[in-house]
Amino acid sequence: QVQLVESGGGLVQVQTGGSLTLSCAASSTAYPLKVMGYYRQDRGKEREMVAVITSTGHTIYADFVQGRFTLSRDNRDTHNATIWLQMSDLRADDSGVYVCHAHAWEQYWSQGTQVTVNS
Repeated sequence: QVQLVESGGGLVQVQTGGSLTLSCAASSTAYPLKVMGYYRQDRGKEREMVAVITSTGHTIYADFVQGRFTLSRDNRDTHNATIWLQMSDLRADDSGVYVCHAHAWEQYWSQGTQVTVNS
């Protein structure tokens, strides 16, 4: 079982061009944490990957990030880790529910944070 605790509450609004940092703390009771990351989903669209990071710090970003986002990770130990998604130069089409993901034998998803970028 993996517990995911997100920061920032369930709803965040920011202006176009602004910045925002999301964080997610994961705690696994059984298996080591592997890949963690953020996905997002907007109304009428499929869930898409934003960025993922391995336990050794290797990151993969979606093409739409275009250098605007940075995903980082701190491993307290093999079963506890926190990730931060630093987002800058936010655009209206970055709006959506940002969901934290962790892989530890199984896939785990947070409830998500609604991010609204106001133009």
